[in-house]
Amino acid sequence: MNNTAIVILNWNGLDYLKMFLGTVVRFSTGQETEIYVADNFSTDGSPEWVFENFTDIKLIRFDRNHGFAGGYNLALDQIDAKYYVLLNSDIEVTEGWLQPLVSFMNRNPDVASCQPKIKSYHKKDFFEHAGAAGGFIDKYGYPFCRGRILNIVEKDTGQYDSAIDLFWSSGACMIVRSDAWKLCGGFDSAFFAHMEEIDLCWRFSKAGYRVSYTPDSVIYHVGGGALPYTSPFKTYLNFRNSLFLLYKNLPDKNFCRILFIRRLLDGLAAIYFLLNGSFESVKSVWRAHIDYYKSIGELKEKRKMVKNLESGNFPAPVLNKSIVFEFYARGNKTYRSLKTIK
Repeated sequence: MNNTAIVILNWNGLDYLKMFLGTVVRFSTGQETEIYVADNFSTDGSPEWVFENFTDIKLIRFDRNHGFAGGYNLALDQIDAKYYVLLNSDIEVTEGWLQPLVSFMNRNPDVASCQPKIKSYHKKDFFEHAGAAGGFIDKYGYPFCRGRILNIVEKDTGQYDSAIDLFWSSGACMIVRSDAWKLCGGFDSAFFAHMEEIDLCWRFSKAGYRVSYTPDSVIYHVGGGALPYTSPFKTYLNFRNSLFLLYKNLPDKNFCRILFIRRLLDGLAAIYFLLNGSFESVKSVWRAHIDYYKSIGELKEKRKMVKNLESGNFPAPVLNKSIVFEFYARGNKTYRSLKTIK
């Protein structure tokens, strides 16, 4: 067994591989580290390019696109390592980025997953949308980050240079303890892409693990590499997967009330899209809810499986407020202005 396996899931990411893979190799290789590229049936020649240019990289090829969640599940099933490092292809790593993550996990055996500081590749003084300095959710399941709330991304001035526990670590770059991954079942492949890491981290917490952030590791993320942020398909996935996430993981005492309110909030979001002429987004929200209701039977079974993980210790910090209300009504547009996360 190797100590650490860096696994890059690729789908038609040749340009990003050409930009960043060499840096990953230069700043990551060591006696106990192997690098894998798992290819989701790319048609742009990227797996052939990896095979021809990086003989030391292990190449895993799939016969179709299994999405982010399914692709990683299949890839990690084939890899034997103490730690998995999930790394997007559109990320520039920095010298010394890997060791702080491994050291943090070694020092904290109760941590299932840890993420680095994730900054913007294009605006390197700023955090990046997908992860920033660590992820949280509000009581209605809306995700936000230390360093990014809704569409406001903060400049990094060292304000979040402390290691803390999170609700979720970013799938753009995170190190995961393989034993915890296997115990909690990996990603839910039904998510396909988006929010699968939040779902997994919720299960980590239910099983008694912590999820953490260390600022000692820094990487730069392009963002929107596979799906642009404005994609209607991304909108669909985010709305549908939010409902999946809540149905599977909400505690019984809040289950019906929170799901009801969340569905109302989604309806308000659809009205907002309609008033702003974003008809494709309205369709995405509608389709997300239709597919959610079609999936209720499967979600009931998954909810039972999640309950079987519960250890009685649930350490994940949750904002016991509405992040949307805090942002728009109270003007709290930074993590520090929220003040209380429980």
